[in-house]
Parts: sequence; C-alpha cells; structure tokens
Amino acid sequence: MREGTVTLVRREDYVAPAYRIRSVELCFDLEPAKTLVSSKLAIERNPQAAPQPLRLHGEGLTLLRVLANGESVSFRHEDGQLVIDHPPADDSFTLEIRNSCCPEKNTELSGLYTSGSGFFTQCEAEGFRRITYFLDRPDVMAVYTVTLRADKAKYPVLLSNGNLVEQGELPGGRHFAKWHDPFPKPSYLFALVAADLVAREQKIRTRSGKEHLLQVFVRRGDLDKTEHAMNSLVASVVWDEARFKLPLDLERFMIVAVEDFNMGAMENKGLNIFNTKFVLASPATATDVDFFGVESVVAHEYFHNWTGNRITCRDWFQLSLKEGLTVYRDQEFSMDMSGGASARAVRRIEDVRQLRAAQFPEDAGPMAHPVRPDSYAEINNFYTATVYDKGAEVVRMMATLVGHEGFASGMSLYFERHDGQAVTCDDFAQAIADANPGSALSVRLDAFKRWYAQAGTPTVTARGTYDAESRRYTLTLEQFCGPSPGQPFKFPFVIPVAMGLVAQDGSSLPLQLAGEEAPGGTSRVLVLEHPQQQWVFENVDAAPVPSLLRGFSAPVNLDDGLSDAERMVLLAHDSDAFNRWESAQKLALSRLCAAAQGLGPAALDAPLVEALRTVLRHPALDASFKELVLQLPSEGYVAEQLPVVDPQRVHEVREAMRAQLAEQLHADWIEAFERNATSEAYAPTVAQAGKRALVNMALSMLCLQSQRSGDPVWPGRAYQRFKDATNMTERLGALSALVESHAGLAEPALSRFHELFKDDALVLDKWFALQARAPELDGRVFARVKALLKHPDFSLRNPNRARSLLFSLTMFNPAAFHRADAAGYVFWADRVMDIDAMNPQLAARLARVMDRWRKLAEPYRGAAREAIARVAAKPDLSGDVREIVTRALAEDEANANAQAAAAQ
Repeated sequence: MREGTVTLVRREDYVAPAYRIRSVELCFDLEPAKTLVSSKLAIERNPQAAPQPLRLHGEGLTLLRVLANGESVSFRHEDGQLVIDHPPADDSFTLEIRNSCCPEKNTELSGLYTSGSGFFTQCEAEGFRRITYFLDRPDVMAVYTVTLRADKAKYPVLLSNGNLVEQGELPGGRHFAKWHDPFPKPSYLFALVAADLVAREQKIRTRSGKEHLLQVFVRRGDLDKTEHAMNSLVASVVWDEARFKLPLDLERFMIVAVEDFNMGAMENKGLNIFNTKFVLASPATATDVDFFGVESVVAHEYFHNWTGNRITCRDWFQLSLKEGLTVYRDQEFSMDMSGGASARAVRRIEDVRQLRAAQFPEDAGPMAHPVRPDSYAEINNFYTATVYDKGAEVVRMMATLVGHEGFASGMSLYFERHDGQAVTCDDFAQAIADANPGSALSVRLDAFKRWYAQAGTPTVTARGTYDAESRRYTLTLEQFCGPSPGQPFKFPFVIPVAMGLVAQDGSSLPLQLAGEEAPGGTSRVLVLEHPQQQWVFENVDAAPVPSLLRGFSAPVNLDDGLSDAERMVLLAHDSDAFNRWESAQKLALSRLCAAAQGLGPAALDAPLVEALRTVLRHPALDASFKELVLQLPSEGYVAEQLPVVDPQRVHEVREAMRAQLAEQLHADWIEAFERNATSEAYAPTVAQAGKRALVNMALSMLCLQSQRSGDPVWPGRAYQRFKDATNMTERLGALSALVESHAGLAEPALSRFHELFKDDALVLDKWFALQARAPELDGRVFARVKALLKHPDFSLRNPNRARSLLFSLTMFNPAAFHRADAAGYVFWADRVMDIDAMNPQLAARLARVMDRWRKLAEPYRGAAREAIARVAAKPDLSGDVREIVTRALAEDEANANAQAAAAQ
C-alpha cells in the first residue's frame, strides 16, 4: 500500500510464508571486489498456503545461476525479488543459486561489507538479501552450514555461526573453514567474519558440567583492551543461568569487534559482531561510562541468545518481543552487578533519564508509534527508543504485576511453549499471565496489552485529601493520553503505581486500605486501570506526603500536585531513592520552566539551594547519587515541558542557574573534590566510579566559577590533573571542565589530548564529541564544529566518527544548533543529504533530530521547516530518510488543516 511516495507495510496484512527453508548450505569465495556466493536451499511448501510463485528477496546482487532439483528453471525479477513462477510441484525440493556481490563498495554497512582489511556482515533487519537471494523474513528459520574460502595471509581468521566442523588449506595460498549451527535461525541472525584478528580466550564450565569456549576477537594491537569484555561475558553467562535457568547452548561463543558498524552490536547466533566502542576498554582509554557500557551491551547481546535467537519474532512488528524483553534483562543484570540498593537506584535513574530524553519526545512527535507498530515504510527506522526502552518498561510492569518469582515462572513457561519458534508479543504476554493465574496481570491482560497497541505517554494526575477527624487519606488518580498519529482516541492503560506515604517528619507510614484488617507494609502497588480511581487509607494520624510512582513503576508523566514544601520532605526523607532524585529534578524543573517562559527569575531560590547543599554534604549518601541529584535537568528535557521553545532562552536560563550553583556552593564543591578523590588503583566499580563522577562534577563547577571570578587557581589545577591523570575518566573529566568553562587552558589541553591519542579511534571520538557538546558561547562552538568537519581525522563514512561530531552538536547542544540565522539547520540538511548517499540508516538517525521542530518559537520554526522541506525535495533521497522527513512535514500539514477547520 502507498501513502504519498512511501510504501507501507502493515501488520494486519501478515500472511505466513507459502514456502519454508529448512536447511541452508552456503559457500563464500571471498574477494573485496567480487565475492561469489553459492547457496543450496532445502525448501518445503506450506501445505496451508495456496499454490503460488516462489519469491526470494535480493538487492544489489548479480545473479549467475538458478537450479531447481539440479535442473535449470525459468525465473524473472520483479520489485527487488527473484520470482520463480513454476517451482517443482513436489512438497519439498532443492534450490541452488549462485550470485556475486561487491563488499568493498557496500558503504551502507548492511549485508556483507569490508572494514579495514576484513569482511564483516550485518543482516538485521534486511541485510541478508544483499548477500544472496532468500526468504529474508524472521519467520523463516533454517539450519545453516557455511563454508568460507579466502586468502590465508590476508584473512587468517574465518568465522561463522555455530561450531567449527572442518578447516584446511586450499591451492593458491587460500584456506577454508566450515561451520555448522545446529539451531534453526532466521536469516537476520546469519554472520560471517574473515579478517586478520587475534583473540582473548577463556574456557568455562556451566552448571550442567559442559565446557564452553569464549572468544573475543579484535584487530592486532587491541588485545589488552578486551579483559573487561570477557569478564562481562562470563558474568552474563553465569547470571542468565542463575536468574532464568538459561544456559549457554553452543560449544563456543564468539564476539568480534569492528570499527565500521551502524549499531552498537548484533546478536548473531554464537557470533556476535560488535562496534569496537562496546568491546575495547582499558583504564587509559575508556571512561567509567565506557566500562559500564561494555558490560551492559555484552550482556544484552548474550541474553539475546535465548530472547531473540532461540525464540524470535514472527514479523518485524514484533521487534519489541526480543528487544524490549532483552533490554529489561540487561537492565536487571546491570542493577544486580551494581550491588547495594543505592547503586541499583542510580542505575534505575540513569535508565529513566534515557527513556525521558529519547522515548518521551518520540511519543510526542511525528514518529510516534506503539511498542508494536501497526505499519512501517522502512523497518530500519523502527529500531527506536519506543521499541527498546518503552518496550522494556512494558516488561517491567508485567514483572511488577506478577512479582519476581511469578515473572521467572512466566519466562519458564514462555520457553517451554515457544523454544525454536517465531512468535508474537501476545504470545509472550499470554505466557506470563498463564503462569500467574489470578494475578493483577492475568485478570487485566487484554487491557494491559494496550501498552503494545497504543502510542503516546499517559499523564497520571494525583490529588490527595486528608480528613483529620476520620484519620483517612483519600488518593485520587486520573489518567489521560492525548492523540498521536493515526490514533485520535486512547483507551485507559493498566498502570501499576508503586507508592508510599511519608510523614512530615520523614517517617514511612504503614499503609492500610479501607476494608483491610491491618496495615500491609509501607509500600505497595496500586493498579490504575480506569480513567479515574480512588483509594482510601485508614488510621493516618496526620496529613501525609504521597510518594508516587516509586522506582518509576510505569512510563508515564506524573502530575502529583505537590507543593515545594512537600517535595522538600521527599527530597530529604523518602525511602525510595528514585523519588528523592525526582523531587530535586521537579523542584529545579519548575524554576527552569518558569524562567524560560518569563514567569520567574533565572535563579534558584535559597531554600532549594540549601536543600541541594544538604545533599552534597550528606555523609550517608553515595557519591554517584549526589552527582545525579546535583545535575540540573538538561536543556532538551526542559524544552519538552514547554509549549513553545526558544532554545537560546532555555540555554541562557540553565547556564545562569549552573553559574549560581557554582558560586553559592563553592566551598562545598571544594570539599566534594577533596573528599572524594581516590588514590587506590583504578577499578571500574560502582563505588569508585561514583566518586570520580562527583569529583569531575565538582571540578567542572569550580572551573566555571573561576572563569567568572577571574581566579586562575582551579583552571590551573584542572590542567595539571589532566596532565597527571592515570585513567581516562579523570583525564577527560579535567579536559571537560576546561572546555565547558571556555578556559584559556582548554586549547593547549585539547592539542595535547589529540597528540596523545591521535592513533586511537575511540578516544578521538571523545575529542570530537567534547568540543561539539561544549556550552555555546557567542557562536564559537558552532564555528568549531564546522571547522572540525574538515579535520583530517574526521570522516562521514565511519558511523562512530560521524556521531561523535554531528550528533553531539545537533542532538545534545541545542543552543549551538538552533541558531537565529538558521545556519544550524542548513548545516544539518547538508549533512543528512551527504550521509544519505553513503549510509541511509545513519542519515535517517540524523534526520530524527528535527522530529520536534514544530515546538520551536519563531524564527527557528520556519527555518527548521524550510530545511526539512529541502531534504524532502531531494529526488534521489533514500526511503529511510524520506519516511522521516515526510512524516515530519505531514504532521505539520495535518495540524494546519485541523486548525483551519477549527477556525471555520
């Protein structure tokens, strides 16, 4: 179906495949300019489907031969498919295909491509069709046997999925390796690697007593940066078997790192291919954030071995079946690895910040879609925060509604029913519910599944009244979710609201609902399932402060109606660490929003400053928690709360408040800097990382204040710390303090940093990103980014490098990007079109930057629309980018039509 110039695929049109492929034999003769691919497919007819032509997907291939049961067969090409109108009439037959492709010209990094001096693949979602002709859809699962042949001197390592069954020499200095994967898988999980690599290896014995080989492959010279990745992999294997009883199922498990990669990593069965960013880490070159990122992504991809590989998606509309569930699993793993309750809370806060920064705006913009989308033009555009992060929140709500043990039982039933199958989100939800009959999820399952079907972020409004005479507190909750593209009306969601009541003295009150004989603890989960509901709590001695949505128990916006005084009580005393942090954020956010709209001063009031001082001085709070509480809400998050956004005004207000905290907490920042300094050997532990984060924040504030006061002491100390640092977290933190305060010593420090790390690509990414994210001052940052575009170390062809500069400016530096002269938008449009000619997936990600352009005030709004229209007018624009810009402009046209109709 077509909508304008965009071809839509709709979920309601799903039809099971008319043919299935049970086994695949692939042979590759690998050459950069012309790789020969031979395939032998064991095909079966679907007896429930009517007789019809066999249609195989193929893109950018040169077809050399097609045989059916060993004989030539007639075929034709139609809409990117190889069509065999009259395949053999047998219920099963063999199809042999020979084709070639050109890996060295594959700049899209989808399918088989070259990077550096090696061959790599990326097949999710539809890259396999760029390798050979196939039923390239996730519900076609086959057993693969793969033979790789290549020049031995150039490509000594030959890898594919599964287990190595044979290898040997060939004439002409070539060699071969044969791999067999015993587990059926869809084509998107196929992988091969041929390169000059070295490996860190470790053998482990799982609970069953079986021995497995773990390998992390990297280019020569990087082996010393793989210890943390290996440790993370071992921890992931152990955790998944202990938590969910899911063991490693292959003789070996391999990770391969590659520099040129569109995503973070890919969970190909037994052969995970990773962006180097999420494998390589050493204290000298990686920050604490990098170490945690490696741990999280290694875990995520390993956990896909069961949630994504053993059970996969029926169709791409079910993408969150594997991604949302696996994000939830990696979040739980990361919290368990963190240790204590405070460290777990910090991880939860970081996850919620990511959700609010990326997914909430998506839910409010032109690309809004349900966790399980109803249609798409380019599936690559739906690897989104909604599918991943909101999908994880949907799984978390299920776990909340059935309990920890109930969720584990549901997972067991899910694997018992569906191992080896391609299934749907409904199948997963049904398994969790069926394993927990009578649970809060089971009795509301149909309504709960609206989270999969409805887009948008619900708003929960909470109001409480206290009756002193009856000692009763009545809590009223209401929910509402506004319209989103294609969904003008929403049914009520099932929303678990974890809550407690806090006395004015900070104590946690026992919770006894009307009709209960005794209190049921100090925290509980209320289930909001109607537009409005009330709960009455008895035996409450004084008016309490409600602590709602504890641990962020549902992905909603909460309007709790609390006063500043009540928020101060929660900030000081709430037993829920998330809500303590949230109270500080809301107190600061109200000041930021008021000032940005001209409704209040660009300053924090004295009580709030003192409350933040108390947190900074608190002897019992973890350093990592303090660092989060003291961070003001980002400019992007502030903008999302405003009806109309002037990015320069938001920047001006936030910078004024940062400067105020730097000045008024000056002595406290000095104490935090000195008290949290660590002299012990570097380790990426939660405790050490928290201290380093707070020290870096303190140093940044001290340098900021010094620039305003003219005192050279702290910039000097930052520069010395930069030079003397023994780990990247401290070195980059000191450099950031200089760059972000626009200190004079920033330039020599940047030059020194580049000289030290000019040969380390990942560290150079940090160098580019730091300069692009610096707070804008008189147009200097934007000018620097334009100059860096011409730097000899910059390239648009490498996704990491492009992201480090362009995404840092356009996504994370609103004041530098949104300029009154529209230069930022012109810059954006030019880069989107430049990248689109090489790598449409990356270009589409950059195009998403302008999703929320219609919130902008003039003159930004008009200039932004003009830039988007210029991109949309490009005749040879990729389908990936066209979908993004078309939907952005279509929403504006729809809004204009609606306003015109209302005016009449």
